[in-house]
Amino acid sequence: MKIQLPYGHGSVSVDVPERNLAGVLEPNELPAVEDCESAVNDALEHPIGSRLPDIAHPGDSVAIIVNDITRITPTEILLPPLIAHLGEIGIRDSDIKIVFATGSHRKQTEDEQRLLIGSEIYDRISCIDHDPDRCRRVGVTSRGTPVEIFTPVLDADIVICTGSIEFQYYAGYSGGLKSLLPGISSLASIRKNHALMIHPDAVSGSIDSPVRQDLEEGTMGLSKFILNAVLNSNKEIVAVVSGDPIEAHRAGVFYADQMYRIRAEPVDIVITSPGGMPKDINLYQSQKSLENAKNIVKDGGTIILVAECPEGLGNAVYERWLNIPRGELLPRLKSDFELGGHKAVLTSLLAERADLYLISAIPDDLAKKAYFTPADDVQSALDTAISKHGEFARVLVMPHGGLTCPTARSSQ
Repeated sequence: MKIQLPYGHGSVSVDVPERNLAGVLEPNELPAVEDCESAVNDALEHPIGSRLPDIAHPGDSVAIIVNDITRITPTEILLPPLIAHLGEIGIRDSDIKIVFATGSHRKQTEDEQRLLIGSEIYDRISCIDHDPDRCRRVGVTSRGTPVEIFTPVLDADIVICTGSIEFQYYAGYSGGLKSLLPGISSLASIRKNHALMIHPDAVSGSIDSPVRQDLEEGTMGLSKFILNAVLNSNKEIVAVVSGDPIEAHRAGVFYADQMYRIRAEPVDIVITSPGGMPKDINLYQSQKSLENAKNIVKDGGTIILVAECPEGLGNAVYERWLNIPRGELLPRLKSDFELGGHKAVLTSLLAERADLYLISAIPDDLAKKAYFTPADDVQSALDTAISKHGEFARVLVMPHGGLTCPTARSSQ
C-alpha cells in the first residue's frame, strides 16, 4: 500500500506491503464549536468542581495567568467573558492583573502582549510578564523540586489559570496548573521539574507523568480555578472547560484524548512524520513526533523519522550537547539540567532500545551524531528494517506524528 507522508512543504511516499501494514494512524479531529464566545460563557456558567462566585469576592485582587507568544492559545477569546464574569461578582478592572507565563522564555514586547489578549483588554487591565528572578519559595515537592512562584501572583487573593490542553511529550498534557510551574516559576523550579522528563513514565498523553505529578503537587492550592480550551489541528476551539484545576483539566483531557489518542498493538517498525512544515522545520521540533512514536515501538524495533529539517538541528544547546560523550549525557542532565540538552539525552536513550533512521536534509555526519542512521529515502529505510525484523514484521505509519499519540492496547 502506497502511503503519503508530509515532508517540508510537500510529501514523500512509501510502499508498505499489505502483509506488514498494521495501520495508518491519523487524528480523529473534532469539529469546531459554533460560537466561541458562547462556548466560553457556557463553560464559566457550568464549571466543574469549583465556582468563581464561591472563591472570589468584591474587592479581591485577581491574577489571571495567560500563555506567552510561544503557545497556541485563544487567549483573546477566553479573557473577555472571564473578566465579565469577575465583574458580575464585583471584581473591578483595577483589581485584576494579567500575568504572561513566560517560564524560562524571553520577555515579550508590548505589541506581542497586545496581540495575545486583544487591544480592548490590554488597554483596560494591567499586564506584566513573569520574571523568574522575582519569585518566592512556598515549598518543596516530594521529588525535591523547589516551588518558587512569581511574587506578584503569590500576593494576589485569587489566581486563575488560563491556557489550552493538548498532548505534551514529557508532562503528558499541557494546561491546568502547568501555567504556574513552569509558567511563572523560578529557573531553579523549572530545571528541577523538567529534569524528571528522563523518567520512563514521562510520556505524551499520560496523567501519570512524574513531571505533571510533580508540578501539580507543588502548586496545588495556589490556584482554585482554571479556564482552558481544547483545539483541533486547525487551531479551532472544540471544547472549553472551567473550574477546579484538577477536575476541569481532566475533563479537557477527555477531548484531547478523543482526537489524538489511538490504541494499537506494539509493532516492530514505526514510520512517522511530524506533519510537514513548520513542524519539521528542524530536528529540535521534529523530535516531538519521535517521542510519540516510542510509545508503540517494541524494544529492539525500528523508528523511521521523515522530517525535512531545512534549518538543521535548530538549537545551539542541543547541538552542543551532541558533543558530549554518550555515557556522560544522562549524568550531566541529572546534575545540571539544561533545556536543549534534554533533546540529545532523550534521543540517545531511545536509540538504546530501537534503531533510529532519519530521512531529512540534514548532512549524514550530523544525523549520525544525533543518534540516527541517515537514509536516502523512506523506502530504503523500510526495506532495511523489514530485512532485520523479518518478512512479517508489523509496520505502523503515523503521517502526523506530532499530533497522534498511539497507546499500546496492553497499557492501562
